[in-house]
Amino acid sequence: MKSYVIHFIRHGAIDETLSGKYIGVTDVSLSEEGKKALRQLAENYSYPKTQVVFTSPLKRCTETCQILYPDLSPLSIANLRECNFGEWEGKTADELKNEPEFEKWLGGDNEVAPPHGESNADFIRRICRMFESIVEGLMKTGTTESVIVTHGGVIMTLLAVYGLPQAKPFEWVMENGCGYSVRITPMLWQRGKVSEVFSRLPADKEEE
Repeated sequence: MKSYVIHFIRHGAIDETLSGKYIGVTDVSLSEEGKKALRQLAENYSYPKTQVVFTSPLKRCTETCQILYPDLSPLSIANLRECNFGEWEGKTADELKNEPEFEKWLGGDNEVAPPHGESNADFIRRICRMFESIVEGLMKTGTTESVIVTHGGVIMTLLAVYGLPQAKPFEWVMENGCGYSVRITPMLWQRGKVSEVFSRLPADKEEE
């Protein structure tokens, strides 16, 4: 039976995240160190070959695509972007510690949204609809191998919702430039919308 493999790759490092700031839809570029680290990963490890690359439209993702897949033209999808942190964008947890809504948000209240931002519930609904539409498109076109370059929060959430073995989002944490491969079997997908997480990325070259 035909199956569909999707490789999730987190974008390279940015200076703002390293300094502890919440960066969601703010469109910042990769840091020079982030670019260097991606090139080293590409040289020392193996990234999967693919028929198509989907990417968040934010520069840190499109620039990652240029480094890892320079010969491909990625398909930009707006709903692959990170959560919108609204007025919390660019601020640290220490700067937000006196915000009552921030405390609720950290406590796991999915309905709490940053001012002019996106609640976790809205974020999850958005990226799940997007992912299901991608899977549907792959099945319709018979595209059996693809790469999605996006944000850590997007990948961890999607794996928590659709991945087997089941795990909480934080259990799917990954470094910049790394990720996971999932396999989707049409029958299992139609029954319960689940996917098998079978590998971490990038792989050792001898495992290619």
